Amino acid sequence: MSAGADAGQQAKYRRVVLKISGEGFVHPGERGISVDAVLHLARQTYAAARHGVELAIVLGGGNILRGAQFSAGTTCIHEATAHYMGMLATVMNGLALQDALESLGADTRLMTAIRMDGVAEPYIRRRARRHLEKGRIIILAGGTGSPFVTTDTAAAQRALELDADILLKATRVDGVFSDDPEKNPHAILYSKVSYEDMRRQNLRVMDPEAVTKCSEYGLPIMVFNFRKEGNIEQAVLGHRVGTLVNGD
Repeated sequence: MSAGADAGQQAKYRRVVLKISGEGFVHPGERGISVDAVLHLARQTYAAARHGVELAIVLGGGNILRGAQFSAGTTCIHEATAHYMGMLATVMNGLALQDALESLGADTRLMTAIRMDGVAEPYIRRRARRHLEKGRIIILAGGTGSPFVTTDTAAAQRALELDADILLKATRVDGVFSDDPEKNPHAILYSKVSYEDMRRQNLRVMDPEAVTKCSEYGLPIMVFNFRKEGNIEQAVLGHRVGTLVNGD
């Protein structure tokens, strides 16, 4: 457990989907998979789960490969093929996180949108819900199983399918800003923003299609910095650690 939260505190949310980008598996500016970074994620997510929340984790794979890096017509690799390669990268991250979580004592299941029975279960909505009900952390890899769909959108899709109370978007910045804080030091951090303002101001901390999906069904989003120790745990406890995106 992190030092900032009491083990006896009850999570605010019954069930959450946590989206972790590929950059969570590596140190800033690096590529591949860092054991230290994976253990940091595992400790945070396990601490959060121990508050009684049902936790599903959707993974990105940009630390290994991004399908979008192969622009149509510029390489011998078809863009759809590149997207499938990116899905496989998320499975590699999922295997690393699964082992790290289980080394801490967590009960987990790795599920993939593309069948690969030798390493993971296929994603079946009813089976995933049952794992959650039994207190297992489920790790969802492979995006939606279709090319040209981001893992942000996959996270929104899974959150809706699994009846999650909130979508937690773990990123490398403190929340939603008025501008890119890595380029503009005067960018303003919002504590709360509406779906409409996200679209109107083109605040691209999350894929617009994912925001639209959440907007259509009134699913709130919390955007926060996963690199700050304890933030995932604080988020499931209902503490404001970043920016809340909803319909208000």
